[in-house]
Amino acid sequence: QVQLVESGGGLVQAGGSLRLSCAASGGTFSSNAMGWFRQAPGKEREFVVAISWNSGLILYADSVKGRFTISRDNAKNTMYLQMNSLKSEDTAVYYCAIASGRYGTTRPNDYNYWGQGTQVTVSS
Repeated sequence: QVQLVESGGGLVQAGGSLRLSCAASGGTFSSNAMGWFRQAPGKEREFVVAISWNSGLILYADSVKGRFTISRDNAKNTMYLQMNSLKSEDTAVYYCAIASGRYGTTRPNDYNYWGQGTQVTVSS
């Protein structure tokens, strides 16, 4: 059974940093793209960033470009999201996901497996 577990969320002041982790188990996902999405209260789930199977192609949402950095360690079945210069509008539940293909997309429907999410709250 595939399981994704996010960690690293929390409360941080604006301008601060957090590092999220996503540990995958129940399979090997080195051939799959992975991604991060987020959902703020009252809003739809939105794409944040995706990384291809070999880390060769990364897609960032414009809202996080230059502030967030995604990485993955296939040997550990783990993905990371380094978030710097956080803003209040980054407040959301962050979800990691595994895509069905090698290259990530911005579409949630292209992802087969999802974690339960981790809360990130940025105070202004």
